[in-house]
Amino acid sequence: MWNSLFAQNNSRKEYVEKYKDLAIRQMEQYGIPASIILAQACLESGNGNSRLAVKANNHFGIKCNNWSGKRIYHNDDKAGECFRKYNSPEDSFKDHSEFLRNGKRYQSLFDLKRDDYKSWAHGLKAAGYATNPKYAQLLIDIIEKYQLYTYDSGKQKNRKSAKRRWDLPEHIYTYSIDRQIYTCNGSAYIIATGQESYASIAKEYNLFKRELLKFNDLKKERPIATGTIVYIESKKNRGEKSTYVVQEDDTMYEISQKMGIKLSKLYRMNNMKQGTEPQAGKILNLQ
Repeated sequence: MWNSLFAQNNSRKEYVEKYKDLAIRQMEQYGIPASIILAQACLESGNGNSRLAVKANNHFGIKCNNWSGKRIYHNDDKAGECFRKYNSPEDSFKDHSEFLRNGKRYQSLFDLKRDDYKSWAHGLKAAGYATNPKYAQLLIDIIEKYQLYTYDSGKQKNRKSAKRRWDLPEHIYTYSIDRQIYTCNGSAYIIATGQESYASIAKEYNLFKRELLKFNDLKKERPIATGTIVYIESKKNRGEKSTYVVQEDDTMYEISQKMGIKLSKLYRMNNMKQGTEPQAGKILNLQ
């Protein structure tokens, strides 16, 4: 237990208000639900009042495994355990995101939907983030009591609904400043040059390959022709336009890429069997 000598007496509501924007930025860069980030921070740091948070800016209780930075020693499961020490809370939030993103045992979490906080909570417990058998439910209770799930949409006050290039998640323009990025239906994509693979593009944008394939409705790697649209974030469930007139040689996959709509949703909206193709002139529903 943290030493009350170092308490700041932040309320949970005050803590959430202070760090919600930071959590949203981490979500947009690393793909971890903001609700999960905030709930873990609340729980692990005692709303920012714990000794680790106050003395070491450690808001997530991350220990010193594979860590070459500053350290602090603290009684946890055992006496005098080594924990990471940061220069700022922002560094702690970033390290937490990278800890999950790059940790092999947490990779399956990134196959989950960003708004599925319950599966994320149970996945963290199953992956061994904490030893408390009630850890998942504790996170879920915090999320639901304080409605933290409202932050998982990424929407903030005065934020435009349509993304432009300068509104894209930070990792998009940080990792590839020379490549033009476009948007369709609010989702970011690039135009392939024919020299890449899905694996190389995933690495360029700090994504898992399977994550990039999922964004593009693909189950396995395949050659990328010059001019191919490659989405670097998830397509939408509905289109901006209400309908689309099928052109000669259009396939459902090509239409889903062209209109920025998930392929499964496009089939479902048009009561079509997966794998079937529309005839030229057919009017498809996009909403």
